[in-house]
Amino acid sequence: MTVTEIQVTWLTQDAYDRLKHELDELIANRPVIAAEINARREEGDLKENGGYHAAREEQGQQEARIRQLQELLRTAKVGQAPKESDVAQPGMVLTVRYDDDDETETFLLGSREEGRHGDLEVYSPNSPLGAAILGAKVGETRQYQLPDGSTMKVTLEGAEPFRG
Repeated sequence: MTVTEIQVTWLTQDAYDRLKHELDELIANRPVIAAEINARREEGDLKENGGYHAAREEQGQQEARIRQLQELLRTAKVGQAPKESDVAQPGMVLTVRYDDDDETETFLLGSREEGRHGDLEVYSPNSPLGAAILGAKVGETRQYQLPDGSTMKVTLEGAEPFRG
């Protein structure tokens, strides 16, 4: 991926609404954190002021999450599952067969922010399996590297648009 490419993230409308609500709450909470930092700063010596440092750390975490959500929502493709079947792409429910044991697994290829949909796991297109299977056609075998350095082969058995 080049620097100028924008990674589009597929989200259901429910997930988009939930993340937008979280973002709005975090932004609304900024003054509360700022007031907490000011109150702690007035307690005196900042070197040994655990409350001040905790409030600053919380502020940093909140600001990082705000930036993450803003970018995710800015590039989100909402509620539009792909129209065509038989190709692995975000917004598709994929069934893969692991070649080492002939077991199959069905999952949604989408943002991890999507969360579970009932029994359906969500795998990111950026995960090792997601990246390997992305763009595959039904019947195609791909491989990806496992954390221990070995490789796993998977065959795309099915790809259908997600119907939330």
